[in-house]
Amino acid sequence: MTALGIAFGVLLGLVFVLPLLVPLPPLRGTVPPEELADPEGRFAEVGGVRVHFKVAGDGDPGFVLLHGFGASTFSWREVLVPLGERGTAVAFDRPGFGLTERPRRWTGINPYSPEAQVALTLGIMDELGLRKAVLVGHSAGAGVAVATALAHPERVVALVLVAPAVGMGSGFPPWLRALLATPQGRRIGPLFVRRIAAQGEEILRRSWHDGSRITPEVVAGYRLPLRAQDWDRALWEVTLAARPVPLLDRLPELSIPVLVITGEEDRLIPSEASRRLAERIPGAELVLLPACGHLPHEERPAEFLAAVRSFLDRHGLRPWGREEDRP
Repeated sequence: MTALGIAFGVLLGLVFVLPLLVPLPPLRGTVPPEELADPEGRFAEVGGVRVHFKVAGDGDPGFVLLHGFGASTFSWREVLVPLGERGTAVAFDRPGFGLTERPRRWTGINPYSPEAQVALTLGIMDELGLRKAVLVGHSAGAGVAVATALAHPERVVALVLVAPAVGMGSGFPPWLRALLATPQGRRIGPLFVRRIAAQGEEILRRSWHDGSRITPEVVAGYRLPLRAQDWDRALWEVTLAARPVPLLDRLPELSIPVLVITGEEDRLIPSEASRRLAERIPGAELVLLPACGHLPHEERPAEFLAAVRSFLDRHGLRPWGREEDRP
C-alpha cells in the first residue's frame, strides 16, 4: 500500500472514529418538561408521544394553532383566549419544541417527520372531540396546516397561514442527511444545535419589526424549552427529519377559505413570498400588516385578530358552542 493510501485510510478512520470520541458536555439545569409547565398547560398521550398543549373556549369546529420552527405554545399567548371566544382553541407543542416529550427511540413513524406532524394535528383534534377545525399555522407550522388540509379535507374548514414558509425548501440533501444520521453525526449534531440556540435571541429580534419592544418576559418565554431534558438531541432529530414536501403544486386543490396574513416588514419570509403564495391558492385572501415583522400574532395581536375575525365572518365560519346552536 502506498503512503498516500495509508494516509487516506488514517484520515477516513479519523472521520468515522473521532466523532465518537468527542466528549459531549452534559446539559446542565435541564428537567423533565412537565416541571416547566404553567398551570394552564395540559399533557396527553397522542400517537405515542406525551404532548403539551393549552386550550381556551369550547365549540366545534374550533381552532388548532400550529407554531413555527423554534417556537411553542408560548407564541400564541396573545391570541389563544380571544380565539377561544369563538370556539375551542388549542395550541400544542410539536415534538422537538416547547414542553412536548422528546423521544430518543421509536418504532414506526418518526415522530419528528412531516407525516407525524399531520397525524399529531388530527390526534389533538380527536383528543378534544373536534370534528372539524380552522387550522392557523405560522411559518413552518403553515406547511403542516396545508399538508393536513390536503390529506384530510373533511376535517379542515379553513386555513389561516401566518407568514407562511410553504414550499420554500427545507432539510439536507438525501446523501448528507444519511451521513448526519449515522452514529457519528448524531454524536456531534447536538453540539451544532447548541451553538445555533445561543443565537436565539438575535433571531427573535430579527423576527420583529421593532426588536427593541421585545420584553425580558418574551425572551424568557422563548428560552424556557431550553431547560427541558434532551432539547438539543430532539432539535437535531427535527433537523434530520426535515425534507421538502411537495405542496406548491397541490395548492390549487384547496377548496376551502384561506387567509394569508403577514407583516410588511418580515425579514425572514419576505411579504412578497406570501403574496405569491396567496396567488397560487384559489380565492385566497391576503392581509399585509404595516410596521410588523415575522410574528403578526405577537407583534400586532389586535390587528391580527381583527383580520382573522373579519375573514371568519365573511365566510360564515362561526363555531357552535351549544348543541342548540348547531345546524
